[in-house]
Amino acid sequence: MKLKVLAFLFAITIMACRAQEASTGPQPPAETGEKFKVGIAGYTFVKFDLDKTLETMKALDVHYLCIKDFHLPMTSTDEEIAAFHEKLKASHVTGYAVGPIYMKSKKAVDRAFEYAKRVGVKLIVGVPNVELLPYVDKKVKEYDFKFAIHLHGPDIKIFPDAEDVWNHTKDLDPRIGMCLDIGHDTRNGKDPVADLKKYHTRVFDMHIKDVTAPTKSGYSLEVGRGIIDFPALVNMIRKVGYTGVCSMEHERNQDNPFMGLAESVGYFRAVIETTKK
Repeated sequence: MKLKVLAFLFAITIMACRAQEASTGPQPPAETGEKFKVGIAGYTFVKFDLDKTLETMKALDVHYLCIKDFHLPMTSTDEEIAAFHEKLKASHVTGYAVGPIYMKSKKAVDRAFEYAKRVGVKLIVGVPNVELLPYVDKKVKEYDFKFAIHLHGPDIKIFPDAEDVWNHTKDLDPRIGMCLDIGHDTRNGKDPVADLKKYHTRVFDMHIKDVTAPTKSGYSLEVGRGIIDFPALVNMIRKVGYTGVCSMEHERNQDNPFMGLAESVGYFRAVIETTKK
């Protein structure tokens, strides 16, 4: 109960204080001092343009975005990519990765790696067909990028959980790993805290959400309202020394995700604060 009250107050404070930002200057985010960062997965804003995305991120004081191609198409010119980065810079946001990108052919893999290179990131969140993994291995060596396979729980046949991704990648280049989506991992009957501990050397990105049940029927909802043990998760993030981004991926009510996203960011940051030793 203490965490939920603190999270609520934290979220409301964030929204209120942003109105003062013009006169006081930007404030350091709540997770300052941690090795990991708090970000947002671009899919959260699938029904909104880049301007609304950046406006929301500024209000929440979140500065890291996983770039989806509906905000920056894979066909973008170099000039369009430069303009995109200027928009992000003006909002104090860094695009740290691209994806998830689905890949069903070698041509699609080539396209994804070239896109990431032109965007200027060195992390691809991808979902390649399993038979393409040897080719992904080759491209990782060629580009010196990290490749994080996004797991999807019981919704699609390939890469349902962290164990499955590990089994498919453990003998490949160590730059091939996973985007640990803790919600989907849970919905496939797994424990994301235990999986983070076991597979942390191959966890290059994390999608943060909560779910109602450890089954396919479990659905996504605001962080703190479901069954995931977030204090244990944050403590494990620290214990394994994860230095990547914990990107909030809010999938509930995508026509109007803003209050739910604010609640989720507030709760997650409250857990970060209240679990510090």
